Amino acid sequence: MTATENRSGGAPQANQDLIYQLDDRPGPLPATFAALQHVLASFVGIITPTLIVGSVLGLNQYVPYLVSMALFVSGLGTFVQARRFGPIGSGLLCLQGTSFGFLSAILSAGFIVKARGGTPEEILATLFGVSFCAAFVEIAFSQCINKLRRVITPVVTGTIICLMGLSLIKVAMTDIAGGYGAEDLGALPNLALAGLVIGIIVVLNRFPWPVLRLSAVIVALTAGYLAAWSMGKVDFTGLGELPLLSVPQPFRFGFAFDWMAFIPIAVIFLITPLETAGDLTANSMISRQPVRGPVYLRRIKSGILADGCSSAVAAVFNSLPMTTFSQNNGVIQLTGVASRYVGFYIAAILVLLGLFPAVGGVLQLMPKPVLGGATLIMFGTVAIAGIKILAEAGLHRRNMLIVSISLGLGLGVAGVPEVLSAMPDVLKNIFGSPITIGAFSAILLNLFLPREPSELDAFDPEELIEDSIGTNTLSVNIPDYQQGNRESCDAMPRPAKANSTS
Repeated sequence: MTATENRSGGAPQANQDLIYQLDDRPGPLPATFAALQHVLASFVGIITPTLIVGSVLGLNQYVPYLVSMALFVSGLGTFVQARRFGPIGSGLLCLQGTSFGFLSAILSAGFIVKARGGTPEEILATLFGVSFCAAFVEIAFSQCINKLRRVITPVVTGTIICLMGLSLIKVAMTDIAGGYGAEDLGALPNLALAGLVIGIIVVLNRFPWPVLRLSAVIVALTAGYLAAWSMGKVDFTGLGELPLLSVPQPFRFGFAFDWMAFIPIAVIFLITPLETAGDLTANSMISRQPVRGPVYLRRIKSGILADGCSSAVAAVFNSLPMTTFSQNNGVIQLTGVASRYVGFYIAAILVLLGLFPAVGGVLQLMPKPVLGGATLIMFGTVAIAGIKILAEAGLHRRNMLIVSISLGLGLGVAGVPEVLSAMPDVLKNIFGSPITIGAFSAILLNLFLPREPSELDAFDPEELIEDSIGTNTLSVNIPDYQQGNRESCDAMPRPAKANSTS
């Protein structure tokens, strides 16, 4: 595929025609059909973080409600991005969903409360209270993204993202074995179920048709679910006790704050804007919108601002932080529909699904090995995305020193938490998070280690945005989602660098 930029707007013109442009209004039938494809491609990514948090932290009684709220606020966030309210929202067909990037920090925060003897309600109150406050870090970041270019560099970003994925592998492997405290931990049927899911994802990703790659995970999970049901591992008897509707209640579990839980989550909110910028750049290219100049920069800042606001609203309505999803970029190319008005239909479908707790109840019954097979690939791809950023940043002596020390500290603390046993509880809880200690190490070393003569003096955030096209780092990083998006986006030329003054 070739493309050129028009002189007036800087928007790439692709040979492949879009059936509906950004501001076109498709009829209800084609809009609904396109919206359903976006929902199917993103559904697993929206609900999986909530399922993992509920399982690991022992919040099973609230999982159906939490899944409902995840779908509900994903619909709200998608509507804001598509509709745009003043400076909030990108004005693109951009789906919002629960972010995998926060999972490790969220689990660490939950364990801090649990270690003090906190009840499930107290755990949730702290998680959502801290997430609400930390969301304002991203809101502030959206207004000064250029000013932080010397702090949040590719070597820092790549290190943190790599730690996110690697620190979560243990969670996936535990689920593959049967889940925490399972009596049949490591049993062969559990491993067989996980192997079935992994095998289906791998096979479908090798097909040349994008529709199969986009649906690989949901097909694999469905097949694994049915296989587990046939083995007697699924019991639907408790579904009848669920209420008919889930009513969104602001801060249903209360509001609590903890500095030790806040810091790791705030660190992640410094990274998600870079992911969002990459997703929105790819979306702009596919939708034939400018990818440089003031219109483009306003769209990026507005999209990041909407990301932060959606995360704050998500916390209010008892859900985990949100981010843009890259897989819908692949769906836009697959359908030829870039109309932002389709986002209204996506939002309506997600909100409706979120009002019925039976959806969350059915998903909660998914056997741990089935979920673990999919999340193993997800978390592994997160780590690979971080490695890709590090490779593009250049692994010369200075960067290798930063990465090796930061990864060593992060993974070391995760593997041997007793190393902090002599520290005060405050420091123990803060630096007990692999992401926190790894991020602090990477940022400090990057600031104070002298730069080599061959290294660039400054970091251009637009360069990272361009390099991020087609690579979502913090949401559902699964090969089947990424491959269809990346193959099309890599065929497009990189937008020419502009000397931005904003």
